[in-house]
Amino acid sequence: MTTMTETPATSARFREFKMPDVGEGLTEAEILKWYVQPGDTVTDGQVVCEVETAKAAVELPIPYDGVVHELRFGEGTTVDVGTAIITVDVAPGSGPVEEPPPAATEPALAAAEPVAQAEDATDEDKPTGRQPVLVGYGVAESSTKRRPRKGTPAPEQNPAAAAVQAELNGHGSTAAAAVPTAARPLAKPPVRKLAKDLGVDLGTVVPTGPDGIITRDDVHAAASPVAASPVAPAQVPAPAVAPESAAAVAAPAAATVAASGARETRIPVKGVRKATAQAMVGSAFTAPHVTEFVTVDVTRTMRLVEELKSDKDMAGLRVNPLLLVAKALLVAIKRNPEVNASWDEANQEIVLKHYVNLGIAAATPRGLIVPNIKDAHDKTLPQLAESLGELVSTAREGKTTPAAMQGGTVTITNVGVFGVDTGTPILNPGESAILAVGAIKLQPWVHKGKVKPRHVTTLALSFDHRLVDGELGSKVLADTAAVLEQPKRLITWA
Repeated sequence: MTTMTETPATSARFREFKMPDVGEGLTEAEILKWYVQPGDTVTDGQVVCEVETAKAAVELPIPYDGVVHELRFGEGTTVDVGTAIITVDVAPGSGPVEEPPPAATEPALAAAEPVAQAEDATDEDKPTGRQPVLVGYGVAESSTKRRPRKGTPAPEQNPAAAAVQAELNGHGSTAAAAVPTAARPLAKPPVRKLAKDLGVDLGTVVPTGPDGIITRDDVHAAASPVAASPVAPAQVPAPAVAPESAAAVAAPAAATVAASGARETRIPVKGVRKATAQAMVGSAFTAPHVTEFVTVDVTRTMRLVEELKSDKDMAGLRVNPLLLVAKALLVAIKRNPEVNASWDEANQEIVLKHYVNLGIAAATPRGLIVPNIKDAHDKTLPQLAESLGELVSTAREGKTTPAAMQGGTVTITNVGVFGVDTGTPILNPGESAILAVGAIKLQPWVHKGKVKPRHVTTLALSFDHRLVDGELGSKVLADTAAVLEQPKRLITWA
């Protein structure tokens, strides 16, 4: 249960709900959407807002009953963990409303100060370090607080104004409404985030989904009349045959549509993209990367995929080439367990993992994420297919939890879905290896002494040379390729 901290001045009537640590060690989160307004009645466990951390979008429930008195920050504001974001009157109707003391509203005032002031702060003003907290708990009060970055605080509203809710624009600010808004458009959080990024007012979108739900296609259709941003990536031709997955390389986050004639568009770096950038830079300049490549005939694997689709044991499961690539890599790790390790810099130790949490890099509207399948080494092929299908579906819906992205040991990145032959992937921090799978295409290939059209792909394995030497890395890559070339090795080697 998420907890809150009361101050003596507000304990009798008002309770402050503070931004919890929803990701085990994260220091801040951005408020994506408020689901309540001042004057609304809330109950214990009711979701009041959606926030985006560096790992996932998370809905926050309020831990008590009452009436919303104040929203401390507006949508689009980045708030430090431990900062009060909403005040609830837990004893409405018991007398005149006593406003919380000025000190309680200090975080909201700090948010309105120029960012430059925070950057010019002296060393004495800066926090000396963040206290460790448990998931769902705010940090303890301290004499120094880091100013929330970007965005503006929510203006004070009275209960009579609760029906007048501003529609969010592309920058996360609010605009006053002249009349009460109509019924809230029905859309899932990822679709709302997409609409926000594209600057689309959901109130103007015609829904085509079941029960009047707005879909991603509806949002794109509403945004299509607007000229495309000059930084939009070029479309990549679809491969002849490519493994299916949530994808591997994330496209740039959607930018606010540029004004007519604009020569540049600036995209704020925050959330998942900010965390990914920091992690990739840290990985690239900490772990010495080595990448090896192999091109392999996977014709037999493609035949096996078709056979498995009609197998009664695989009925209802997602069967695709990525499934067999994952199984082949797991077999290779079983034959070469030393590759499944991590480097402990502090203790100068190599930590061998006797389990495999298999990461699958996924491109989502929020950016690149790498959820992983826990204990993938213990799963049968049907179980692996089920887990892979759930992982992909959850990622596409934007519902991947922070826990699902922690503890990975080895990762697969499927660049083939973009028609790309291969790449040199960067290691996920804390892992020893990452396998890139290229597009599967019909190519002329020498088979049994004759040139024939065969399904061919290129695999690329990047590994940490502190942990994995050339021989070990080559064995892992060669074994993976061998299984994909002769899938019967799944039986003889497993």
